Amino acid sequence: MPILKNAKKKLRQDKFRTSRNNKLRVKYKSLTKAAKLEKKLETISKAFSAIDKAAKQNIIHKHKAARLKSSISKTVSA
Repeated sequence: MPILKNAKKKLRQDKFRTSRNNKLRVKYKSLTKAAKLEKKLETISKAFSAIDKAAKQNIIHKHKAARLKSSISKTVSA
């Protein structure tokens, strides 16, 4: 456990950020699975939006976001 005041604050910040990042991570993963299964325009657009938000906030890399969106598009068009 941290002893210094600034280390305690950093621990609080890290816990908050980790929980926020995990929420975004779970959201884009669940929406991509739903988009691959349902193959509807509405679910695809929600998945793309969640992927873009995750990439914008550096949860995932921008190239990974492009790769995920491409794989969703491929499964839908096939």
